[in-house]
Amino acid sequence: MIKSQVQQRLDSCFHRGIEQGYWSDAAQGRYTLEVPKREGQGDFSTNLAMVVAGLEKRNPREVATELVELCHADDGLLERVEIAGPGFVNFFLNRAVWTSALSEIFQQGDDFGRAEFGEGQKVLVEFVSANPTGPLSVGHGRNAILGDSIARLLSAVGYDVRREYYFNDAGRQMRVLGASTKARYRDLLGLEYEFPEDGYQGDYIYDIARKLIEESGDAHKDKDVLFFKEVAEKAIFADIDATLKRIGITFDSYFNEHTLYEDGLIEDVVDRLRAKDLVYEKDDATWFKTTDFGQEKDRVIIKNTGEPTYRLPDIAYHREKFQRGFDWMIDIFGADHIATVPDVMSGIRALGYDDSKVTVILHQFVTLMRGGKQVKMSTRKATFVTVDELVDEVGVDALRFYFLLRKPDSQLEFDLDLATSQSQENPVYYVQYAHARLCSIARQAKEQQVSAGSVEEAELLLLSRDEEIALLKAMADYPAMVAGAARVLAPHRIIFFLMDLAGKFHRYYNKHKVLGDDPTLTRARLHLCRAVMIVLRTGLHLAGMAAPEKM
Repeated sequence: MIKSQVQQRLDSCFHRGIEQGYWSDAAQGRYTLEVPKREGQGDFSTNLAMVVAGLEKRNPREVATELVELCHADDGLLERVEIAGPGFVNFFLNRAVWTSALSEIFQQGDDFGRAEFGEGQKVLVEFVSANPTGPLSVGHGRNAILGDSIARLLSAVGYDVRREYYFNDAGRQMRVLGASTKARYRDLLGLEYEFPEDGYQGDYIYDIARKLIEESGDAHKDKDVLFFKEVAEKAIFADIDATLKRIGITFDSYFNEHTLYEDGLIEDVVDRLRAKDLVYEKDDATWFKTTDFGQEKDRVIIKNTGEPTYRLPDIAYHREKFQRGFDWMIDIFGADHIATVPDVMSGIRALGYDDSKVTVILHQFVTLMRGGKQVKMSTRKATFVTVDELVDEVGVDALRFYFLLRKPDSQLEFDLDLATSQSQENPVYYVQYAHARLCSIARQAKEQQVSAGSVEEAELLLLSRDEEIALLKAMADYPAMVAGAARVLAPHRIIFFLMDLAGKFHRYYNKHKVLGDDPTLTRARLHLCRAVMIVLRTGLHLAGMAAPEKM
């Protein structure tokens, strides 16, 4: 928004400098315009002079002097332009410029910050994809919130986004699930049973078996493992689906792993790799020549038992993604997938597809903390904390907020005590309370019959306090922040922005009275508050969170 105006001025000055013979076009696309990190260094700063000087062997401050000369204009945008340090050029904007953000915010409303640079490109975001062997754990929860938030971001900037869940309903783990359920079923009936080694021990297995007895008694006591596998799979996935809907996540499509086997797609992949001399037999296993694609050693894709490793169906699944015509495919995986990702990418390249169209985001694990101590988790023994249990304790909004509070590749410590506290030390409370405060101001104004009037008639130049300018600057940067977060798939930037904007508003609220004795100033400040409320609300909704009117 405002940054784009300054960028246009800078680009215009750069081209005028070329026309006047100050410098060549060698620096085209190489210089930047950034918001300085320190106060007093202007509203924006550029390294253009230093880039030009480095390319053309000139003194950077001399180049900076030429740039400053070119940038002067009487259009009301810039108050002054200064040279700093080794050749940075700092731009100081007229304070009145920042109030122009308000009209755009009011005009666009809840669409403020949205863009169309995605141009309708088809994007498939695959996330969660948890094996239906138990309830969703907190690790799955982080995956779910991350994937959904990335999908929301991409939709907001014009991509045609599809959410997909890869349903792992084949392989050894599912057979172990069936055997575990059969054992619990026979156990509850008082019959002999054999519990599988490394079987699933959670109470939820007993619950499935108990429900089966309630419905059919001992009618299934002699059924095979496949029957119990199908019963357990259906029950567990219904639980997973309910949990995901509870935290505001729905999928556009599900892809069942077993179809890769039923449709012969696994065999077809092996045949195609074999035809390219990329597969060989060794130790009764089938190996994929991943060393041909820069890896240190080849990988087994079919074990000596005849069962495929995870790599093979994943390669086949990704080929199906390409064949469905997606322009961009995004995979959200836990850090435990780090070893298989290069193998799958090698398989994609081996089959003749462009693996640059696949972006893999690996997220680190979640550590739950209570009372300063770690809450232990173990999936098989079922002493893990489920997403449902976490929602029961902290709520959906806190769950989403905290899961987005760190970059995906950062370990996440989830402080349960902090997440449930009703204090400004709790960041999610701090942000939502800012929105509730703004709603309270609007209600008070209505009760006092104070109207802001139209923004065109308001004396917005009265919004000159440092705290007011800080709020205007932050809101003006919101569209660029959303676009940047979408481009690099970084939804945590939304959370950081919300915390920053909420902090700026709380400081403003504590220092300045909105509904004061000066009616002209009051109207201007009501417009400012209304804009902050809109931007907070749109940011919260982009993160999948509520914007409460009362707290």
